[in-house]
Amino acid sequence: MQETVIRDWEGLQSAIFQDVWDPSILRYRNNCVYRGMADLRWGLLPSLNRACGHDLTLEKPMLRSFKKYGYADLRTVSSFWQLLAMAQQFGLPTRLLDWTYSPLVAAHFATEDQTAYDRDGVIWCVNVDQMNLLLPERLKDMLRAERCNIFSMEMMDRVGDGFDALQAVSSNSFGLFFEPASAVNRIANQYALFSLCSDPTATLDTLPGATSCFRRIVIPARVKLEIRDKLDYINISERMIYPGLDGICKWITRRYAALGPLYNSKIDE
Repeated sequence: MQETVIRDWEGLQSAIFQDVWDPSILRYRNNCVYRGMADLRWGLLPSLNRACGHDLTLEKPMLRSFKKYGYADLRTVSSFWQLLAMAQQFGLPTRLLDWTYSPLVAAHFATEDQTAYDRDGVIWCVNVDQMNLLLPERLKDMLRAERCNIFSMEMMDRVGDGFDALQAVSSNSFGLFFEPASAVNRIANQYALFSLCSDPTATLDTLPGATSCFRRIVIPARVKLEIRDKLDYINISERMIYPGLDGICKWITRRYAALGPLYNSKIDE
């Protein structure tokens, strides 16, 4: 897997905009999506596998309870996949992984946790077009027919109404990306989409043939605070990522924390 270690803000810009020029349309475009993580050592393990690794069959009962006890807020949600996306957004352990179309939003997630400033962070980048080459033919045909590379909620509903229908598409494990309806503001503000695997025991980066689809941008601990402060200046912060009072409070708490003397690498220069 290709890996780039940045040294500063300028290095981050260079790494995230690597190879984005498309000469066929004379525009800056790529086919990547991004995931930021506070600790380089963390892999692409979904929250379901972290919380319920002892028994992944708990996935269905948890979703059933989410729908039952959250009925007042979920009564208009008819799509299984939209229900799953909302469960993920509100913190229920699921097999989904959060991704974003924005590399700078990913950089926010790699640098927002001030308790992890002593550890290297990472931005995972995945070429969606390359990943789609690994899909079963039926799903490839759907993408070609719609002239897109990310599944919509409507397309997911046509695939089936749950995990069993998804797994029945192929006897081999596969992963795909889908974009939920923007039912809550944070989905829209985070420029969010999700990945999931047909097999809950699989992870996206370990699927056969998937390794070459990924690259990683490493954000060393010593430059995390620089990246964090400069993201604030371009309005990539908790105020935008988490709309509402909770996001404002997270932003204020971090903004007034005494992080400079602890983590600013420039004090030793």
